[in-house]
Amino acid sequence: MQVVIGRIGRAHGIRGELNVDIRTDEPERRFAPGSSVVCGTRTLTVASARHHGGRLVVAFKEVPDRTAAEKLHGTVLEAVVDPDDTPDDPDEFYDHQLVGLEVRSDTDAAVVGTVTGLVHLPYQDTLTVEVDGREVFIPFVTELVPVVDVAGGFVTVKDVEGLLDPTRAENAASDLVGD
Repeated sequence: MQVVIGRIGRAHGIRGELNVDIRTDEPERRFAPGSSVVCGTRTLTVASARHHGGRLVVAFKEVPDRTAAEKLHGTVLEAVVDPDDTPDDPDEFYDHQLVGLEVRSDTDAAVVGTVTGLVHLPYQDTLTVEVDGREVFIPFVTELVPVVDVAGGFVTVKDVEGLLDPTRAENAASDLVGD
C-alpha cells in the first residue's frame, strides 16, 4: 500500500537537491537518509534531507544534478507502508484507514454518508464523502470532524448548515439575502 508523503517542488541549487512540499506528519521518518520513496514509476533513495527557509530540501541518490532534478518538478512522492501499519501519533491517519468509514452526524449519530477518499491540499486535507449519490468535500479539521474512530468504522461530522447538503447552504444564503 502506498501513501502520499510529498510533492516535488523546484530544484534547489546545482547538485540535484529538490524542495519538497511535505504531505506527511512524519517527515523525519519518511525522508530519513537511506529510506526509499516512490516517485512516479521510479523508486528513489533519500541521500539527505534538511530544512532550509521553511522548506524541506531533499537529495536523492538517483538524482545527480539540477537537470535531472528539474524533470521531477510536480511529481508526487509516496511511501510504501504495510496496510496494518499506523502512524506514531494517535491523531494521525493514513488515507486507506479512512476510506470506507461511515460518516455520522454529531447531532443524532445518524449515518449520512461514506468516506470515499481524501484530497491533500496545501493547507489542509479534505475528506471526500458520498452523500445520497453526491460527492461532498469536508475540510478534515477537528472543528468539523471531531471524532475519528477507525476501529469503530466511523467519523463524526458537525451538523453545520450546508456542509453535507449544498442545497441547504444555497437556501440559507438566499434566506439571508431576502430572496
